[in-house]
Amino acid sequence: MRLVFFGLSLSSSWGNGHATTYRALLRGLANAGHDVHFLERDQPWYSANRDLPQPDFCRLVLYESLADLASYRSLMARADAVIIGSYVPEAAGLLAWVEAHRSGVLCFYDIDTPVTLRKIMRGDDEYLSPQMIPVFDLYLSFTAGPTLRLLEEGFGARRAQALYCAVDPTLYRPTGAAQRWDLGYLGTYSADRQPALDRLLLQVAARLPQRRFVVAGAQFPADIAWPANVDHIEHLPPADHAAFYSSLAWTLNITRADMVDLGYSPSVRLFEATACGVPIISDQWQGLDEVFAPDAEIVIARGTDDVVAALGMPPARRAAIGEAGRRRTLAEHTGERRAQTLDGLVRSCLQRTSPTQASASGNSVEGAWF
Repeated sequence: MRLVFFGLSLSSSWGNGHATTYRALLRGLANAGHDVHFLERDQPWYSANRDLPQPDFCRLVLYESLADLASYRSLMARADAVIIGSYVPEAAGLLAWVEAHRSGVLCFYDIDTPVTLRKIMRGDDEYLSPQMIPVFDLYLSFTAGPTLRLLEEGFGARRAQALYCAVDPTLYRPTGAAQRWDLGYLGTYSADRQPALDRLLLQVAARLPQRRFVVAGAQFPADIAWPANVDHIEHLPPADHAAFYSSLAWTLNITRADMVDLGYSPSVRLFEATACGVPIISDQWQGLDEVFAPDAEIVIARGTDDVVAALGMPPARRAAIGEAGRRRTLAEHTGERRAQTLDGLVRSCLQRTSPTQASASGNSVEGAWF
């Protein structure tokens, strides 16, 4: 199929979790034989921090304004599906333009579903309004569970389906790096996550001064008092993630408050860490046990004592949890698996299109389509 994505960023992973998710999914789609374009609004903070300026699995197009899209009308008309992602700038105007020129399936990929719904309920239509939701043929949600029914029955989504984040196992895998830290956390500072980080890492470090800890992430306030046995890495580019995870005995997962409230919202960090074979200690939220089996593929921590107990686990038991988590991720949470899911959903929607619309889609067009 011929697929067009409009997303927050593919070229830069700086300050966002979207890029690595798109990279895994789009590589999976390319490996399955699909032709993929990704259109990204050129932003100064991303242009100054591009770590994938020329992807080899899709055609990346940078545009500066909606007016620049006029030359891509034929791209919309010949695509089997156009997928607009969350946090895309000027989304209402973009949707109107795409709707006027597309002939295939129109999808919304929400990598921030709990945040999106919270913003809508506050009247904040930054990148999605209630009026936009029924326009899409398919609402792809980062969050599964009861939220899918809420999207359909409460917000008028025609069809809501889960499409979790995913990992590229060619990039995230055990590296053989020497173990440097007993517990590490990778994530940008967030005020709503900080209490859990205090409880599940910093207080643990204070109780276990003989152990080594690390926090890798930007935007942490300068006044945070890091314990002497906690290292802080300001920025860790994706190219270094696998080596970082491989140097940990355990990694810590902490979930944003909005994601905890709705549940069924696994962070891409869960899949990236487990793909590297490192066992995870995670906070608890509804639906986590459907992604990884507690005590077998992941360890749940409700407080400091639980983390201390996990760090005292025999090495063989710790390694078994890490290997079980890795097997689960490679079987169910790779970009290839998400690409298969998206393929099936788009084809299902295409089957419901009219004969005229189907003949206008990219499936009937030979040769180059850009």
